[in-house]
Amino acid sequence: MPGRHSLFWKLAFLLVGFCLLMVWLSWSWGRYMEERNAYLVPYAQATLSGYAADAEHAWQQEGRGGVDRWLAQARSGEHSDMTVVGGTLQPLGNTDLTPVQLRHLTFLRGLEWPVSRRGSQRPWLRIPFPENPAAGSLVIELPERFVPGRYAVLWTCLINGLMPALFTLLLCVGLYRMLIVPLNHLRRQANAWRVDQLGTRLSRVTTLRQDELGELGRAFDHMSERLQGTVALRQQLLRDLSHELRTPLSRLRVACDSEVDPDALRQRLDREIDGMQRLVQDTLQLAWLDAERAPLASEAIQIQALWDMLVENACFESHWPATQLQCTVDASCWVQGNLNHLAQALENILRNAIRHSPTGGCITLQGHREGDNWHLWLEDEGGGVAEGDLERIFDPFTRLEGSRPGHGGFGLGLSIARNALAGQGGMLWAQNTERGLRLNMRLPMAYNHQV
Repeated sequence: MPGRHSLFWKLAFLLVGFCLLMVWLSWSWGRYMEERNAYLVPYAQATLSGYAADAEHAWQQEGRGGVDRWLAQARSGEHSDMTVVGGTLQPLGNTDLTPVQLRHLTFLRGLEWPVSRRGSQRPWLRIPFPENPAAGSLVIELPERFVPGRYAVLWTCLINGLMPALFTLLLCVGLYRMLIVPLNHLRRQANAWRVDQLGTRLSRVTTLRQDELGELGRAFDHMSERLQGTVALRQQLLRDLSHELRTPLSRLRVACDSEVDPDALRQRLDREIDGMQRLVQDTLQLAWLDAERAPLASEAIQIQALWDMLVENACFESHWPATQLQCTVDASCWVQGNLNHLAQALENILRNAIRHSPTGGCITLQGHREGDNWHLWLEDEGGGVAEGDLERIFDPFTRLEGSRPGHGGFGLGLSIARNALAGQGGMLWAQNTERGLRLNMRLPMAYNHQV
């Protein structure tokens, strides 16, 4: 089933509401127009009642002669047949009833009765005298101007044509604002990417939506940030790599142009080529880690066993005794991750600590559990770094001048380590201690493993 904030429910409510609105409009306005087309309007009822009052007044004042004179005047004014009859339907004037009048006396409507036109014939109405209804009534063929339903075709077109069209237009506007406007924003952002405007972001109106279009907008913004960061990293790596390669290439040019012993020249060439090879490999590794987003193979890793392997390699490379590389993490520390990436990250951190620690210093790996994670930290005795540089040391090609002892490296080790840990759900950050620098690692705990 769609989620609570799904676009499906918004569209369903909008369309159901539109259908109910159209049903209500058809029913309510249909009844209203039916009444308007079947009953006399108040103005017509008042006018006809006034005619009955005038006829009663003429009968009371002048008798039959007054009724005849009033009928002659009223017929010429309304151009409609009428007569005045008594309580037993006898004419109150001096003129007998015509056959047409006699025929319609069998069925006469009241003012509040529904009336309708049958072909070209108009209905006949009986309107009693207002003061003495038993004395007589006015019998009149309904004047043409009072016949209801004169604008029935117009109102039918309005209700069944114009009003549904108007509400359908409003529905289309609502659908456009709900669906097309966010898609237009996405299209504009995609077009901005085509012209390298990677900093373009969607409006908060789109990204704060809780439906599928909001999720799509947030994914677009995240993708834009990732793309912008990747391009910026590539450009930065290219600039830094070209800068780092310029120095060894210059030294190689000087060595080739100078007259030195061939053995010394060969040694110089080997050192410079090895350095450039490591620089290119580390740069490509960092770029690959930043771009790689495929799921890595994950397994349970025992930190103590991994540390013993890394210490053996580190002692061989640095000639440090194993007693200076200590681990207080017990055998119960198992983490979930990719063995190659975790080993590479921890190896880079260890090499960085050895490089910046004084001769005879001690490097310690410690840790404890924090919920579903293991918090590990590697602490050296290198004197630490300035507080403002604790985050900068993870930037590529960052080498701080004079803040820590040691030399060598290209400033890529900690960048590679942070990216390697981030790729398997971990974190890496730095802090100063009384002795030196502490590099903290948070890794997910492994639940299924064999001790």
